[in-house]
Amino acid sequence: MKTLDIYEELKSNSYPGRGIVIGKSADGKNAVTAYFIMGRSVNSRNRVFTETSDGIKTEAADPSKLTDPHLIIYSPVRVLGNKTIVTNGDQTDTIYELMDKQQTFEQSLRTREYEDDAPNYTPRISGIMHIENGAYNYAMSILKSADGNPDCCERFTYTYTNPINGFGHFIHTYMGDGNPLPSFEGEPKKIAVPNDIEEFTAKLWESLNEDNKVSLFVRYIDIETGKAVSRIVNKYSK
Repeated sequence: MKTLDIYEELKSNSYPGRGIVIGKSADGKNAVTAYFIMGRSVNSRNRVFTETSDGIKTEAADPSKLTDPHLIIYSPVRVLGNKTIVTNGDQTDTIYELMDKQQTFEQSLRTREYEDDAPNYTPRISGIMHIENGAYNYAMSILKSADGNPDCCERFTYTYTNPINGFGHFIHTYMGDGNPLPSFEGEPKKIAVPNDIEEFTAKLWESLNEDNKVSLFVRYIDIETGKAVSRIVNKYSK
């Protein structure tokens, strides 16, 4: 598969929506993930990422302007033991709770579908990173309507065992702006992942559309020790 420049991918799409990156740093030392949100409406843009005890959550930047928390207030990142869950909705909690009961990533997501935001039927995108005894693997999932037809939920899971140093995969909700918004198509895009979290964070944020970007989260996890370093960038302050 061709390796794409994620910065150019983002610059060429004014509205990729929400996006997940998972991969491994070029030196092979870190498991890497990034998650961003964008918004077109006042309600969608009125958000910030804040840290929690096991990840992050979205909150209203200005609570007085929050009109509908449905689909926009959730925990995008949670940690369950040696697993890090990253999603674009409240399916984070579904995966966490069911995997805690010995269900698999795929089994957990079989209880969910795309979002109930007709006519967009926004895909639910999810990822999970597993680090144990110096070994690392990850999986990504997308649940989407059948070309905008809500009668069928299409389910795709992609797994990556012993990922290659310096590479990762990028999945997002929309192919671009539109009405209705066109859902992501194809398998996760192969991208390059740098060693430096500061570089990755700055370049991702800079590449997102200035009008539509809202928040970005980046985490590097040391594969040997499990120690995590995170960065959060919010366009709007709380």
